Amino acid sequence: MLSLKNLSYHPPATPKPILKKINLKLAPQELGLIIGPSGSGKTTLLEILAGLAEQTEGSIFWRNQELSSLYLQQLAGLVFQFPERHFCGGTVLEELRLGHPEIGSQRIHDALGEVSLDHISLSTPPHALSGGQQRRLALAVQLIRQPNLLMLDEPTAGLDWSMRRQLTKLLGKLKEHWTLLIVTHEPQELSQIADRCWTINHGELKSVEMATK
Repeated sequence: MLSLKNLSYHPPATPKPILKKINLKLAPQELGLIIGPSGSGKTTLLEILAGLAEQTEGSIFWRNQELSSLYLQQLAGLVFQFPERHFCGGTVLEELRLGHPEIGSQRIHDALGEVSLDHISLSTPPHALSGGQQRRLALAVQLIRQPNLLMLDEPTAGLDWSMRRQLTKLLGKLKEHWTLLIVTHEPQELSQIADRCWTINHGELKSVEMATK
């Protein structure tokens, strides 16, 4: 269970808090969806949960353990918006092993299988993949670390309707094994697979009643 209690973020350089007393709970193997416009604070929230920034106030818990930024870096995996722009490996294999040269072939095969890319050659350059395949590879890069919490920032941004539908179907399948938290300003497809939903605006998070599926 991920639990946020009165989480706030107010860096000294900003006149107003970016996040204001955020409270959130997300159970294992649930998909949580946070909907908000640009500048609402949703990416900042993910960066804090990934241990890339530290909240000004409040606490973050996984199960009953309060987590520091260092623990969050080990617990969570974050797929940034347009992750394909951050690929550094010359091949799919190099991309998957960046920072983890000890990872064995079975872990690599399993991660690619989770995202339906186990049919591609490991020697393929990441930039030779289609847009949808590149998003899947970015997911595999995080899954190979086996995070407790998988987070995605605007995962459908820039994809056509067909790729969006395929990616949404994949994310719905991934929550069978993983806990997911997604932020977006385009909730149309993603809201259909969400278990919990919130809106965020000007740093304030509000729960949204989910329709019965």
